[in-house]
Amino acid sequence: MFRNLIKSIILIVTGVMLFSCENDIETIKKITSEDTLIGVSAFDVEYVRTDSGRLQMTLKAPKMIRYEGKEPYTEFPEGFTIYMYNTDETQTAFIRANYGVNYSRKKYLKARNDVVVKNFETKEQLNTENLEWDQKKKMIYARSFVKITAPGKLIFGDSLEAKEDFSQRKIYNINRSEIEADDSDD
Repeated sequence: MFRNLIKSIILIVTGVMLFSCENDIETIKKITSEDTLIGVSAFDVEYVRTDSGRLQMTLKAPKMIRYEGKEPYTEFPEGFTIYMYNTDETQTAFIRANYGVNYSRKKYLKARNDVVVKNFETKEQLNTENLEWDQKKKMIYARSFVKITAPGKLIFGDSLEAKEDFSQRKIYNINRSEIEADDSDD
């Protein structure tokens, strides 16, 4: 009789354990997803890229978080600044934003919140709130209001496509342009 009581208790406990545990499969997927796992987090980052010993670019950021998985990406939640250099290692341009995400495999950067792109050679500057940089195509896209400042001109538009060095660009829906005229030319 005692054995039957123990067997019954064991069967009841086992049955309760089997049927009382319930896991939401979506919750399990989110917790174990590779795409959400932080690989590295760093502060006061300075990254330097060279090719054959020549400086190509530097990146500075107060905070960087690297996420691993099928689509690895790096987040800059407190902003970043990227400086680009020519073959003489002269600084040619920079991109600065208060937030950014870089998708390393796609070679695609998204920046937002007070984005500034400046070309030191042409002395032109782009100000916008959202910017995408396709590093494979060497193109930048601003899909929000843009302001371009250059010597003698100021241009406002709804969006923009440009080469990454800002040497060629298309400004869409220009809504105002101010160009300084030279009085010496007739």
